[in-house]
Amino acid sequence: MELQQPNGTSGLLEQESKKHKKHKIYLHGESEQPKLKKIDKKGYEEELIKLQTELVKMQYWIKHTGYRLVILFEGRDAAGKGGTIKRIVEPLNPRGCRVVALGTPSDREKTQWYFQRYVEHLPAAGEIAIFDRSWYNRAGVEHVMGFCTDEQYNEFMQSCPEFERMLVRSGIMLLKYWFSVSDEEQERRFQSRTIDPARRWKLSPMDLESRDRWVEYSKAKDKMLAHTNIPEAPWFTVEANDKKRARLNCLNHILSKVPYSDMTPEPMELPPRRDAPQDYVRPPLNEQFFVPSVY
Repeated sequence: MELQQPNGTSGLLEQESKKHKKHKIYLHGESEQPKLKKIDKKGYEEELIKLQTELVKMQYWIKHTGYRLVILFEGRDAAGKGGTIKRIVEPLNPRGCRVVALGTPSDREKTQWYFQRYVEHLPAAGEIAIFDRSWYNRAGVEHVMGFCTDEQYNEFMQSCPEFERMLVRSGIMLLKYWFSVSDEEQERRFQSRTIDPARRWKLSPMDLESRDRWVEYSKAKDKMLAHTNIPEAPWFTVEANDKKRARLNCLNHILSKVPYSDMTPEPMELPPRRDAPQDYVRPPLNEQFFVPSVY
């Protein structure tokens, strides 16, 4: 089945949109992404601000209408999922938008229905839930690394489409994004993390293991997409060799899929502040502890 394409792009994203329609295929299963002209920092930031402003409008609409939105982010390690999620949540009210990034299941959770620990994080009316990796762990890392049995894997592949159809029938909008990055670009990002103390935590033992299992992960991804790319909740691939372009494209696509309208409240005029009561006396400054003025 052919995936839907975003309904248009804006600003810089329109440039070269009709070019590079034919992609070569890597031996290891990822598309060879075309070499596009890099977006300059100023242009990227200007476009990002526009998209983030629209995200705020979208959240106002979601809250007002009781809409429920789930966004899944899956893909290669170091493909840029975290950076895109950060740009989405940055301007939004955290009371109505939360990121779900679950760790290793506990011994108790391992005995539950597989989808059970994800269900409790689904959004209520007027909320957005963003899954930084999701129930698709079973089709990817758990399957490749042998953390689940063949029976559990096969059951997931059969149950997942039905589970997602149930979510969509209940009124949830489910968007699924796969971040695709070439093996060369992934290796470059892994190497950069080894020398950057601020990002070294991103290089987990599981990331290093996936580095040696590129082919196995490619096969698992291909099978996963083939079984779970359903009309009710199709997969959308984000070409992520260029992080800035990937972020803009993904944010633009999310906005194109949610039928929101601008419900931003009108500007408020604050009344004059009341004067403090005459009998109020502030405590002495020498009785308080202050953060040192180092800068």
